[in-house]
Amino acid sequence: MEDDRAPPPAAAPAKESSSSSACKDVPNLLSSFVDTFVDFSVSGGLLLFPQNDQNPHHRNPGDDPLPSPPPLQTYYPPQDRLIAIGDLHGDLEKTKESLRLAKLIDPESGKWVGGSSTLVQIGDVFDRGGDELKILYYLEKLRREAARCGGTVITMHGNHEIMNVEGDFRFATHKGLDEFRGWADWYCIGNRMKSLCKGLEEPKDPFDGVPLRFKNVKEEFVDGFRARIAALRPNGPISSRFLSKNLTVLVVGDSVFVHGGLSAAHVSYGLEKINAEVRDWVHGLKEKFAPEYCRGSNAVVWLRNFSHEFAEKCDCSALEHVLSTIPGAKRMIMGHTIQQFGINGVCEERAIRIDVGMSKGCINGLPEVLEINGNSGMRILTSNPLYEKKKYRSSVESERRPGPGFLPQEHGPKQVEVKA
Repeated sequence: MEDDRAPPPAAAPAKESSSSSACKDVPNLLSSFVDTFVDFSVSGGLLLFPQNDQNPHHRNPGDDPLPSPPPLQTYYPPQDRLIAIGDLHGDLEKTKESLRLAKLIDPESGKWVGGSSTLVQIGDVFDRGGDELKILYYLEKLRREAARCGGTVITMHGNHEIMNVEGDFRFATHKGLDEFRGWADWYCIGNRMKSLCKGLEEPKDPFDGVPLRFKNVKEEFVDGFRARIAALRPNGPISSRFLSKNLTVLVVGDSVFVHGGLSAAHVSYGLEKINAEVRDWVHGLKEKFAPEYCRGSNAVVWLRNFSHEFAEKCDCSALEHVLSTIPGAKRMIMGHTIQQFGINGVCEERAIRIDVGMSKGCINGLPEVLEINGNSGMRILTSNPLYEKKKYRSSVESERRPGPGFLPQEHGPKQVEVKA
């Protein structure tokens, strides 16, 4: 008996499988394109291609969960060349000028040219200026470029990062609110684009649970407040993407970095534990408010015991005790408190203060950076020779009368004029 059934075409399954596989990738490609488009629009023209840790809720149904992020590194060995930059407060222009002083970026393109150098930004990107998001994006761009050259970019929490994640916007500017409102517009456009693709989960509404009105907030600022809350609250799109990479405490060789200062109680609690708990809080895995050691006048991001303008008011004995509890530590490097005469040191150069108030929203100070070579040599890189002479004269005067402590050239970090 003759079989009248036609045999199936041999090549069909392979072709169908190949086509199906290609179609399966379309949603992820679209999502990546949209994310890149939104980033480009918000950052002022930077291309940051999505990484695995970006927007984890924009995943396809059935995909494996993202792996847990690696632990934050608290301790680093001495670096051949380390540059420490103080508070930036929303001033992108001064940020780039500081990086040019240190010869970490190309003067024209702004790309990383620092090779294997290490950059530490000691916190307070937020508030007092209108380029907060642009600075976050720019530092992330440099982080990726530096890594490809063997360099490292380390960002830290200041008190203003903690305040903003908690929803405290007292020091946000009109331009800062407008920048976040613009981010929200682009982010929501991106979400609407993604919602049109069948293969993607419905994007999460960043404004879910955000109030529509606020007491004592003018109507013209409400949209900016809502956008800022949506972006920066624990597990918000901006906080989880950028701020979760921040350290709260850092030890590099014999230098301890912290925005405000450390007490013996902080060290006893555990520096690695502090970094891990603050990151978990930023990720939305803890309470609404930051851990206790990040709040109040004695907090790691608020302490001013070693950064007072007048040297005799700095608690050098307490600093000596704190440093003795951290193996190998010789100095603490801090931001937070503006030093109107520039980067300086007190307590026999065991407390180095690097917040020069460079932002136009602060005192519009001249940019300066601290350079550390290995475990020893420190230099202050400054851009203005007149400013350098003024600082040197002030340091001489401080020997004759009580006043600020400085870093004279013959004892502390050498001041070097650099053209930005």
